[in-house]
Amino acid sequence: MNKELVIVFVKNIKLGKVKTRLAKTIGNQAAFEVYKELVNLTENATKKLNTPLRIYFSDAVADTKWNEAYKTVQKGIDLGERMKNAFLDGFEDGFERIVLIGSDLPDIGAYHIQNGLKALQHSEVVFGPAEDGGYYLIGMSKMNFKVFENKPWSQSDLLSETLSELQQSNTTYTTLEVLNDIDTFEDLEASEFYKNNIALQHKIKQLND
Repeated sequence: MNKELVIVFVKNIKLGKVKTRLAKTIGNQAAFEVYKELVNLTENATKKLNTPLRIYFSDAVADTKWNEAYKTVQKGIDLGERMKNAFLDGFEDGFERIVLIGSDLPDIGAYHIQNGLKALQHSEVVFGPAEDGGYYLIGMSKMNFKVFENKPWSQSDLLSETLSELQQSNTTYTTLEVLNDIDTFEDLEASEFYKNNIALQHKIKQLND
C-alpha cells in the first residue's frame, strides 16, 4: 500500500458561493468563472501525482471532477474541524504521510505537493505559507489535533500563531515556498495564471462592460 495520501478541499462551484471577496469587485458570475478555472488547474496538478487522492467537497460530490479519485463531503462546523476529520480518516485507513491542499491557488504545481510529502519524511508537520498569513498546504506524519483547534481562520496571523504553538510543544515542522492565493481583484491581476489566460480576461471584461 502507498503510505502517502493527498487530500483536496473543494468548494462546490455555485454562483454566489465562491470567491465572495473577489465577487464584490467583479461580480458573482466573473468570480464563478475564476474559481472554475482554479479548480481545473488544481485538478490538473493533482493528476500528475502517483499518490492516492481523496477529494472533499463542501456540499455535495461533483461527478464531473476527479473521475478516478475517491470523493466525499467535508464534515465539521468550521474549517479546522473539517480538516481534522479528513486527516483522521486518512490516518485511520493506514496512511502515514498526508498532505491537504485547497483548490483556489493559481500557482500550485505537482512539485509543491510532492515537496510537502517529502518534508514529512523528517518532520511531523509541513505548511505551504500563503502571502496573506494563512497556508495553502498542510501535511502531517502523525495526527496533531492542536493544529486545528481554536485557530484564527481566515486571519493574517493564522500561520504565525500555529507555528508558535508547535514550537512550544517541540513539534518538528517544515515550511515550503510562499505562494499567493486569489482573494481580491488585485491578487487576480498580479497572478501569472490570469496574465496568461486570455480567454478568462475576455470573459471577465465582457461580464463587467
